[in-house]
Amino acid sequence: MSKSMSKSMSKSMSNESVATESMTEPDDMTDGIGAPSIAAAIEALLLLTDEPMSVLALAEAIKCPSDDVWESVHDLAKQYTEQGRGFELREVAGGWRFYTRADCAPLVERWVLDGQQARLTQASLETLAVIAYRQPVSRGRISAIRGVNVDGVIRTLLSRGLIAEGGDQGESGSILYVTTAHFLERLGIASLDDLPPIAEHLPDLADLDDVLDSVATGD
Repeated sequence: MSKSMSKSMSKSMSNESVATESMTEPDDMTDGIGAPSIAAAIEALLLLTDEPMSVLALAEAIKCPSDDVWESVHDLAKQYTEQGRGFELREVAGGWRFYTRADCAPLVERWVLDGQQARLTQASLETLAVIAYRQPVSRGRISAIRGVNVDGVIRTLLSRGLIAEGGDQGESGSILYVTTAHFLERLGIASLDDLPPIAEHLPDLADLDDVLDSVATGD
């Protein structure tokens, strides 16, 4: 075999080796993930989970650096917005979760009102609003604000995971109620600071708290 032919074959084999490495490298990179890409892994997990997943939780599940996951999550959120998808990737309650886009609200509202999903009663919604804006708040004060007994409604909200016990009221021992992370998830907000202001809807009473206290205690 001539030297020129030997060099030619050696070069050809070297090129084939480089090509093979180039073709197998992406698969090697995703073998540990179990998905075609980090972005695909994030989408799969968020479609399965019942609650928001933090970047750290996603990184641990995907077995990738958290910085890479953080970048992919934000890229996905941006892509969905730019593409005008019917859903969006939103950060709520310390994690990420899929939500229907606000532009699709009329469709979603129509579907819900058609009875496709169980809804809270008006009494439950009113009680939940009181707790959300006045928390931590006792059962007595909630009843004073609403003017009715709220025992049954409190049990309903507790069973649905929208509220939880948040300690007691000192000497009286009354249980105080607060909203939960699940409440934030259902509203699609990151924190209670994102609740809409209601000051303009309240009576202009500087001693409103004193009035409520007296009604709640019967003094």
